[in-house]
Amino acid sequence: MALSDQINSNLAFASDNEIFNTAYSWEPKKAHQFIMYIDDIPAYLIKASAKPSLTNGEIALDHINVKRYVKGKTQWNTIGVTLYDAIVPSGAQSVMEWVRLHHESATGRDGYSSFYKKLIRINQLSPLGEVIEEWILNGAFITESNFGSLDWGSEEVVNIEMTLRYDWAFLNF
Repeated sequence: MALSDQINSNLAFASDNEIFNTAYSWEPKKAHQFIMYIDDIPAYLIKASAKPSLTNGEIALDHINVKRYVKGKTQWNTIGVTLYDAIVPSGAQSVMEWVRLHHESATGRDGYSSFYKKLIRINQLSPLGEVIEEWILNGAFITESNFGSLDWGSEEVVNIEMTLRYDWAFLNF
């Protein structure tokens, strides 16, 4: 059997319709085409977000004069989220309401995890606005929040920075 026949037989599973099923099948995903959903924070205030990432730990197995390695515990890494601080609705107020579910400054009371942990959804969009990728972050909560800075000499927009920790993520599609 000739090499070209072998290649063609290996590619027989994919038809032109399956490979070229949309106008943008080979177009790369764009970083600015996304919507992030967090309860009680308007999606249009979310300016930027990292996508989920993970780290696999390792376990060394000592055997005579050598080491062998196997996978250890998996840890999902924190993500950074940037919001615009709009006047109405106030981005700072939206974030602070979530922070108050974690810890109430006035009383010193800490909240239950069932109150402050949220399910977050990140949808990456096609050029036509269709959802082409969906991440679900489970058990997300704020580990750090920064409400921006002020400067008389600047006309920049005030941004709010949050660092979110989550239990695990799932790439839905």
